[in-house]
Amino acid sequence: MDRFLSSAVNRIDAKGRVSVPAHFRAVVQKRGYSELYALRCLDRPAMDVGGLDLLDRYEQRIAQEDPFLQTADDMSFFCHGDGTFLKLDQDGRISMTDFIREHTGISAEAAFVGRGNFFQIWEPGRLTAYGTEARARLLQLRQGTKPGERPE
Repeated sequence: MDRFLSSAVNRIDAKGRVSVPAHFRAVVQKRGYSELYALRCLDRPAMDVGGLDLLDRYEQRIAQEDPFLQTADDMSFFCHGDGTFLKLDQDGRISMTDFIREHTGISAEAAFVGRGNFFQIWEPGRLTAYGTEARARLLQLRQGTKPGERPE
């Protein structure tokens, strides 16, 4: 398997480290990532984490923009300046830095959720709430209703 799938919650140790789930580490190894890059999710209190291919995806999108417009500058700031590198130690742990904690609200535990080509790190309660909201939106789509409407 070469995609990030499923989810897990792991406890943060006294030194501020958390174990990346073993199945995520296997994907990291299979893809040959020597380090991970974490970006603040724009619209959620989560970190998007992947290899340099995650940056490549954003850079391809930036290249489509006019370099003289603010959008290109904002996008470059977001993907190049508003992220952090994460190093896996020999035991498969990463540090939960202040940068990550401030954006996510993580304190004692970190939730990892697969997103296919990347994964996210969340505060577990916020991930649970987001999952409930996402399932409700999908159910409304399936039932052909708009948000806030009731099915007939």
